[in-house]
Amino acid sequence: AVQLVESGGGLVQPGGSLRLSCAASGFNFDRNAMSWARQAPGKGLEWVSTISAFGGNTYYEDSVKGRFTVSRDNAKNTLYLQMNGLKTEDTAVYFCATGRPPLAAPQSQGTQVTVSS
Repeated sequence: AVQLVESGGGLVQPGGSLRLSCAASGFNFDRNAMSWARQAPGKGLEWVSTISAFGGNTYYEDSVKGRFTVSRDNAKNTLYLQMNGLKTEDTAVYFCATGRPPLAAPQSQGTQVTVSS
């Protein structure tokens, strides 16, 4: 079965950085595009970024362009999201997902990112 385990979240001040990781198992990771999404309190799931199967193409939601970088290590079956210049509005639970948008409802726990002074 597909298993995705996110980690790396935490509390950070505005302007700070975090690196999220997503450990994947149970499917052919290197044959799938992967995405990050987030859900802020009281809001719906929001797509954040997508990376192609071999990492050659990346896509970002407008509000994170230039601040977030998605990457992957297919040898380690791991997806990453480097987040710099964090803003309070980035506060959310972050999820990784297989494929491209539209994304299915997350089945994993996600990792909490809180940006606050």
